[in-house]
Amino acid sequence: MNLFREPSHLIVVLLLLVLLFGWKKLPDMARSVGRSMRIFKSEVNEMKTDGTHPKPSPAASDTVPGDVVPPRTETTSPSSDGRPL
Repeated sequence: MNLFREPSHLIVVLLLLVLLFGWKKLPDMARSVGRSMRIFKSEVNEMKTDGTHPKPSPAASDTVPGDVVPPRTETTSPSSDGRPL
């Protein structure tokens, strides 16, 4: 039985999934399956290289460009008590 041959089969399967698991849980389930697949893929790639070629973590190149903020200097206020601003 080819599921994708007739669209009615796919629609029935999708309706059954919604009835069994609920509409709200389906996005969370899909997200967790995606995360699991990414972890599985990285582990398979690690097994292929067998740890012979050390690679930096994917997070190492995931930097956010930004401006450097200079340190704030405290100045005294012209008031008579001499508290900083």
